[in-house]
Amino acid sequence: MKVKQISIMIENKAGKLAEATSFLAAQGINLRALSIADTHDFGILRIIVDNPEAAYELLLKGGFLTKITEVFSVAVPDCPGGMDAIVKELSAAGIGIEYAYAFPSSDPDTAYMIFRVDNNEKAEKILNK
Repeated sequence: MKVKQISIMIENKAGKLAEATSFLAAQGINLRALSIADTHDFGILRIIVDNPEAAYELLLKGGFLTKITEVFSVAVPDCPGGMDAIVKELSAAGIGIEYAYAFPSSDPDTAYMIFRVDNNEKAEKILNK
């Protein structure tokens, strides 16, 4: 299923991540999933939230460098090889994966993967089979 992800550039300095998470909490934005990737000077906080459009607007108004991106989420078996089956399907279809991250489900047998790929529509079609 397609979802909207928000990416926030955060300076790699003590307290900067806390500024972003405190801002989101104060605005009532619920974090559902997140990933943090870093470079030497900046990190990228990627989040899935309950209301991405509102969060995006609030972050912009709050002075955060941010963008909204369409990614897709897929339920996978929460067991060894659960992700492997999905990655193999995407690879066999010639779909490039830019990045991925996971989060657990309330169902102990299921996890969710977030994928950023070079063709969301094709990936979703392949995985819906």
